[in-house]
Amino acid sequence: MSKHQVCSCGQTEDPRTRELTEWIAAHRDEPGVALPALQKAQEIYGFLPVEAQRIVAGELGKPLSEIYGIATFYSMFSLTPKGRNHISVCLGTACYVKGGGHIYELLQQKLGIEGGGCTHDGRFSLDACRCLGCCGMAPVIMVNNDVYGSLTGDELDAILDKYQ
Repeated sequence: MSKHQVCSCGQTEDPRTRELTEWIAAHRDEPGVALPALQKAQEIYGFLPVEAQRIVAGELGKPLSEIYGIATFYSMFSLTPKGRNHISVCLGTACYVKGGGHIYELLQQKLGIEGGGCTHDGRFSLDACRCLGCCGMAPVIMVNNDVYGSLTGDELDAILDKYQ
């Protein structure tokens, strides 16, 4: 079975599109459905490409600008692909003062990406954040749900090696 099915109009239909439109059809009458629809779209696509935003807008009868506004307002949404392993570097006051900016620069160099980017192999994505709530362990990074603190930079290779 192929990844894409041919619809009655002769064009290839992405199964993700079908999954999203079916979900929206089942929930369309719920109040405030745009936000959960975007959450579902991100779950399906891994991020919110314009294509997914257009589907949500079209299926809900809303302007694309309104859907884009929701997608860019909430920090839980990403408009760019994320890696299998997501690294957040805390740049809150305590972490920044204790070297968080240096850790962030080192990770950008080691991964060969800018902040907000994803490695070519999809293994890692890297973002800065404002506080992870671990100020006593500053500077801190989080890889997926794992927190690493009191970093100097020397341990970054060993940390990265843990994640495939």
